Amino acid sequence: MEDFMSKMLFSDLIPILVIMAIGYISGKKNVFQEGQSQVFNKLVLDYALPAALFISIVKADRKMLFENATLTIISVVGLVVLFMVSYYTMQWFFKRTKAESAVCALVAGSPTIGFLGYAILDPLYGTGIETGLVVAIVAIVVNAITLPIGLYLLNSGSNNTDQNTKGQGSAILDSLKQPVVWAPLLAVVLVLVGIKLPPQIDPTFSLLAQANSSVAVFAAGLTLAAYKFELDWEIAYNTFFKLVLMPGIFLGVGLLFGLSTLVLQMLVLAVALPPAFSGVIISGKYNVYTRQATSSLAVSVIGFIIAAPAWVYLAKTLSS
Repeated sequence: MEDFMSKMLFSDLIPILVIMAIGYISGKKNVFQEGQSQVFNKLVLDYALPAALFISIVKADRKMLFENATLTIISVVGLVVLFMVSYYTMQWFFKRTKAESAVCALVAGSPTIGFLGYAILDPLYGTGIETGLVVAIVAIVVNAITLPIGLYLLNSGSNNTDQNTKGQGSAILDSLKQPVVWAPLLAVVLVLVGIKLPPQIDPTFSLLAQANSSVAVFAAGLTLAAYKFELDWEIAYNTFFKLVLMPGIFLGVGLLFGLSTLVLQMLVLAVALPPAFSGVIISGKYNVYTRQATSSLAVSVIGFIIAAPAWVYLAKTLSS
């Protein structure tokens, strides 16, 4: 456990905080002109992130998705339901608009599985089939289901027209046009029909995808520099929702439905991961909920240092 915590801290979490801090300092010193963070956001959202999502999902095996139907159902239902809970609680308790609530759900209700999934799980559980299974399923749900839902809700909430069929249809079409939506959906279709892409194309997608995480975190720091950082009740709620409520519910449901000890531990830890960078990038691109999104990311990354070992211990103790 000590080796795992050390590796997680120095190989994964500290680099995130350092790169975000560099972006923050660069923004405060006006190294980049106002609005240039939008260029980084566009690079990530329209190119690097779609490539990263596509190449990570398309490597999944169709057989893997159906071998453990219980895990798949729990992941799909749990993540979608909690995503919508985050969306509606923002409107009910914090009086946020639909667009702001959608971005909040993309942050507080979505783990950054694509970037930190293997990096966090592999050192503790190894590179076995179960690890790939958990990461693949959670990644597909986050990137191919809740992300399109979030973008639809964002576009729908930003639409000034009445909420009629035409307005909803326009929001759906706008969402489907986004590379960050159709790329993972295309990858899921390829996985489900059993089409394997030739390995020769992997380096091209991987090279573009490598820019995703570093640029996204740097851009988050730039965005954070434009706003006064405040740890208010809303950011505290987002952090609690992400690091405590979500993994706690998944732990209880996993125990109820008899997931194996190993799979349950990995699923709980995967769900407890810090917020997905895609939500922060989307907030920056659309200039919606930016201060809260970046602040929630920063606080959650720090909080994960404490939450991770606690959830690993609880899942291991209760499931055995």
